[in-house]
Amino acid sequence: MTATALVLCLAACGGTTTPATAPQPSALTSVATTASAATGSMSPPATEPASSPPVTNPRTPAPIPASLPQRPPIVQDPIPFGAKRKAEMVAYAQRHYGLDTYRLVDPHVIVIHFTETPDFQSTFNTFAPDVPDPELHELPNTCAHFVIDKDGTIHQLVPLGVMCRHTVGLNWTAIGIEHVGYSDAEVLGDHAQMRSSLRLVSWLRCRFHIAVANVIGHNESLSSPYHHERVARLRTQTHSDFNHADMTIYRKRLRESRSC
Repeated sequence: MTATALVLCLAACGGTTTPATAPQPSALTSVATTASAATGSMSPPATEPASSPPVTNPRTPAPIPASLPQRPPIVQDPIPFGAKRKAEMVAYAQRHYGLDTYRLVDPHVIVIHFTETPDFQSTFNTFAPDVPDPELHELPNTCAHFVIDKDGTIHQLVPLGVMCRHTVGLNWTAIGIEHVGYSDAEVLGDHAQMRSSLRLVSWLRCRFHIAVANVIGHNESLSSPYHHERVARLRTQTHSDFNHADMTIYRKRLRESRSC
């Protein structure tokens, strides 16, 4: 695979862009009020109306466990995310969500991806440079909060309090987790990788009270009640990685882990 092909593959988060015609639920909720306290401003641009009115928080809260799952071992491998990239993230959030912040506040969703790359280093090298992504040609570059390598090593690239561009319509409220691999089946069949993935997702969803139903594959993004996109041409944009059938298997394993 050439370097150009590698970047294109990873930008697609494990699959080709898949247009869909399903109706889009709008779900920009009270996160705006919460984030306002952190940033001092949350007014959407006056020149671009939201796609539809926000709705009341549709999340089904996960029960508060008696004791949270232990944090799994996580290797810190931060990509550069300085003042310039944060300012670009603010501009992105204004255009796409009407939010004046780069902060990820009270995440409601965890999105599962695969990288379509051979190893962690290839993935890191794609996310680290702050260049326009090859698919949508926007800044800041795409990224994910975590990447899980084939041997089960969990790498954290971006702090949980910062938005990442990994899923159109959900970046405002979603934690992104990439798995090194080339297909849903490959990741689901990798024992070490799956064990780490379930441990990480269990810890994250219990920490943030995210219901199992809101642990979704990228291919399920349009059906999320939190999907919200102000740019009309992107309102049906999604990818093919981790479809509903495969995420049904993943969520079954997550429930069986009895994390919280």
